[in-house]
Amino acid sequence: LLQGHERPITVVKYNYDGDLLFTASKDQVPSVWRSENGERLGTFHGHKGTIWDLDVDRFTTHLLTASADATVKLWSCQTGECLATFPHRGPVRGVHWAEDNRRFATISDPFVEHNGKISIFDIEDTSPILEIDIPKESQRVNATNITWTYLNEHLFVSFDNGMVKLYHPETGQVVEQLRVHEKKINRVQFNKDKTLFLTSSADFTAKLYDAVNLKHLKTYKTDRPVNDAVISPDKDHILLGGGQEAMSVTTTA
Repeated sequence: LLQGHERPITVVKYNYDGDLLFTASKDQVPSVWRSENGERLGTFHGHKGTIWDLDVDRFTTHLLTASADATVKLWSCQTGECLATFPHRGPVRGVHWAEDNRRFATISDPFVEHNGKISIFDIEDTSPILEIDIPKESQRVNATNITWTYLNEHLFVSFDNGMVKLYHPETGQVVEQLRVHEKKINRVQFNKDKTLFLTSSADFTAKLYDAVNLKHLKTYKTDRPVNDAVISPDKDHILLGGGQEAMSVTTTA
């Protein structure tokens, strides 16, 4: 049991080698732990809002954190020093390293007159290389997760209306789109070689897809919203986690 955050945890991720665990919460201070014994090795101070997502690079050199304070920060994993801040126009919901460990992609929410954005950055420049507008439809649609596909071929983005879309990272064009769920997609997780992905939704299901041809393979039905799900790295297993806060449950007399 790791106890170190003062508010609800929003994201937990292992590094590539599995010896370190990175966590973030609504308390604005990400932490890094030794996974073997639960020892907290350090914290990363500088954000002024909830941390919605984080990602550590392949060699555990740099950490990226995405925050409701409308910034992404780049940190040294070794020293905890903030190396750069990348400003956005709205709260940043997701961040993911490209396989070259130089570029990364983010998703940010609409804010005032600005639409939501998908942005690609190089770590040497705080201005985006590419910005893709997420246009308003009949109702506001927010992106919920972003991932680079195998060999950085596409950007895979999920949305709170149950859609997933593949974007070309050079042109920003939508290459393919698919309705996967009836309600919000809470999380998307890929297996290690990025041949499968697993979606978790507020519609009480998780769904397994072939990441190469987007073919639906299996649906896992539950009796509550699915908040996250993972694919085992070494067995034919998946693990689902979910539930509902008491404040979200409507009761009538």
